[in-house]
Amino acid sequence: MKCEKAGHLSDKDQYKEVSFWEKIKLVSHILFCKFCREYVKNNKRLSEIFKESDLKTMTRSDKLKIKKRLYEEILK
Repeated sequence: MKCEKAGHLSDKDQYKEVSFWEKIKLVSHILFCKFCREYVKNNKRLSEIFKESDLKTMTRSDKLKIKKRLYEEILK
């Protein structure tokens, strides 16, 4: 398996979207590939950080207000 495919499977694995055989292929690849093993480790760590953080997003209306204001400033 190519590393690009292993990376894709790792991403899918984060969301529990891999099949049993894909998981077997991924595990066997990362046993031998140091770079993909590091990628999987970092990918899991990043997912944990996002879960632990208390991120807030702007409402759609707030985004539209900012966009409108920026557009108005550009036209000045």
